[in-house]
Amino acid sequence: MRRLMTCAAAVLLAVAILAALPPAPAAAGTAADYPEYPYPATAYDEPYRGQFHFSPQSGWMNDPNGMVYYRGTYHLFFQHNPHGLAWDTMHWGHATSTDLVHWTQRPIALEPGVHPGDLWSGNAVVDTANVTGLKTGGDDPIVMFSGTNGVTVHYSTDGARTFQTFDRGRKVAVPSGTSRDPHVFWHAASNRWVMVVWNDGGGNGASFYTSTNLLDWTYRSRFAADWFFECPDMFALNVDGSGVQKWVLTDASGEYTIGSFDGTTFRSDWASPQRMDLGANDAGGTFYAGQTFTGVPDGRRIQMSWQPGNHGSTWTGDQTFPAELALHTFPEGVRLTRTPVRELSSLRSGGVTYTNRAVASNNPLNVTSADTYEVSAEFDVAGASANTFGLKLHTRADGTFDRAVSYDRAAGTLYGRPLSAVNGRVKMRVLVDRGQLEVFGNDGRLSVSDNVNFNSAATSQGLQVYATNGSVTLVSLQFYRLNKAWGTGESTLDSNLAGPWTANGGTWTDVAGGKLGTATGDAFYLSGSTFADGTYEGDVKVLSGTAAALTFREGYAANIDTTGVVKLWRPGREIATYPTPIATGRFYHLKVVATGPRIQVYLDHGATPVIDATDTTYTSGRLGLNVFHGTGVVANPTVGGTGFRTNLTGPWHPTAGSWTVPGTGLRASAPGDAFYLSNHTFTNGTYEGDVKVVNGVAAALTFRSTVDGTQHYTANVDTSGLVKLWRPGRDIATFATPILEGRTYHLKVVAQGSAFTVYLNGTRVIDATDTTYSSGYLGVNAFAGTATFQNITVTG
Repeated sequence: MRRLMTCAAAVLLAVAILAALPPAPAAAGTAADYPEYPYPATAYDEPYRGQFHFSPQSGWMNDPNGMVYYRGTYHLFFQHNPHGLAWDTMHWGHATSTDLVHWTQRPIALEPGVHPGDLWSGNAVVDTANVTGLKTGGDDPIVMFSGTNGVTVHYSTDGARTFQTFDRGRKVAVPSGTSRDPHVFWHAASNRWVMVVWNDGGGNGASFYTSTNLLDWTYRSRFAADWFFECPDMFALNVDGSGVQKWVLTDASGEYTIGSFDGTTFRSDWASPQRMDLGANDAGGTFYAGQTFTGVPDGRRIQMSWQPGNHGSTWTGDQTFPAELALHTFPEGVRLTRTPVRELSSLRSGGVTYTNRAVASNNPLNVTSADTYEVSAEFDVAGASANTFGLKLHTRADGTFDRAVSYDRAAGTLYGRPLSAVNGRVKMRVLVDRGQLEVFGNDGRLSVSDNVNFNSAATSQGLQVYATNGSVTLVSLQFYRLNKAWGTGESTLDSNLAGPWTANGGTWTDVAGGKLGTATGDAFYLSGSTFADGTYEGDVKVLSGTAAALTFREGYAANIDTTGVVKLWRPGREIATYPTPIATGRFYHLKVVATGPRIQVYLDHGATPVIDATDTTYTSGRLGLNVFHGTGVVANPTVGGTGFRTNLTGPWHPTAGSWTVPGTGLRASAPGDAFYLSNHTFTNGTYEGDVKVVNGVAAALTFRSTVDGTQHYTANVDTSGLVKLWRPGRDIATFATPILEGRTYHLKVVAQGSAFTVYLNGTRVIDATDTTYSSGYLGVNAFAGTATFQNITVTG
């Protein structure tokens, strides 16, 4: 959603921008380049960069969006300008984690110029029952809701690798007045989906809609409240873990109310809201626009929130560490609690424990020295004489420090926020990161999210327990260092090989569609997967220099070499070569079949190996990638995968565009017309296959083509709503029918002399004649976008 920055936030943002190189202007993308990955390499070591708080690799980030769990992976989407440090031209950024702690930046999910609408905030759900009817293949649809002044639906049918827009961006619900930030959830009691949207028609409030299929929505009711402003979230929690359930409705500021919900109408138990976090709760503060994950398998309600106050030389904004929400009863009533998720323990090391220590104004306790860490401490307030006591963070030898987390006995406040002692004691838990401080009091009754620019110099990493004007008993203290959470996943290397991947020589960085390697000699990037016998394949491209390769058994390499060969080699021996021109700047598909000492190498989907050799040196070892004396890209390394299924004679060759095999099928990226042609000639017979426009305009079967693709017949599916048979200079015939991005269609062409019949999903849709071309090569075609192809076969 659009953010109007406060004066203070604007000043801070200006400082950040001036401190950085001038950012590139915000930009819209194209379907041919989607999904983009516009991020420079980083080790995530910049000053004030959180080591266990998520921030974008570069660019601006605000609201968390579409937080969803799907088949073992948490997906975090977020409002994002990847091309600058300020709010502009919103994209949906994307990161994934298997444990809520170690996050990996992914390519852009929703992109202006590719997906219609303003792409502002919203959420996502997994359509496991396929009520949308959008499923095509093995993945359940992941359905996103976004947009202002009406709700737009986007969806993925490939596990969140790519997203399409439903019905060209038609608004499926339009609340009155200004509206934004739709949030959708499943209501089991009514067996329906529910959407809550902020809107101001008649004043601030939330409008409720219901649906059985996630696409057609019916208005049900409105909850009006002056305090309620943007970014709604809604969920049910049991009070004190009992069978008593309350519904929680929250807004962007972290204010919330609890009540009942019958599937159509929310009724609040309170006249005024509470706040779940007492950090600065505005769009220039430290806690805003919190959202929770949908579909968490163990039922936990896990929240992340935008922290606007964190920024550095290459990024603006971070997210709070994931916190579990719960409802508990306190003397003042039922309240939300926030506590860090238990998965935080995976980062812990170097524990230090203290019990029953007296701390006085003249006798502080110096705990240890650390940069990023967690401290849990309990103090005896009833027996204390000190006015204040607590933790001094990042202390120095001269007595100065970066921040204190203090309890004031007289005021009854922790970190300046109200918190009463329980049975004469106060608990405080703090998470200290390089640009973040999160304070939790009394097991999450108090939550304060803050941004603090800690001094990470070795001389400024002390941790001290202190008291002023008296003493206090430290009942217990548990300290853990928290290790760096970055660098455990692969952002753009789409592969079924196990990690972690490790570099052996050269420089390896993430680029759209693969891994970029640069080396003056040999450089390897090795997976955690070992391999003895089987099939190993991938796409390799030399950008400059000599060679790029697949490596296997940690000793063999099959490469493309710009001297004009495909080569199988190991250290000390060139086992075999196959002479063929190798051009820079285009992908070649290599496949290795290893059976004992026999090694076969296939090029560009040829049915016959271009190398068939034997060598007994290595029997097993890790799989990986290689570049030699130059720069290359390797993509889609896959062991035992489906690959591109075809019975056409190879090798295949492109006329334009980029052609790769991401595990299952052939993928094209083309700004205009691009053909990928086999070595199979065709006159008469049946030619068929499965085609899909991922994003963009058209995907097609091409037949009777010249070797350069300048003359041909092509039968396509076109997202303007057509099946088309065409040749250069003439649309021979068309058939009007809806064609959806992201959906697989089966095309079949029967050619007999000048007569052509085209079938769509088994239905005869075109009968036409043309005498221009009588024979030529078979292939596939993509136009103005990205497309996939599989099961391309010819008979007759």
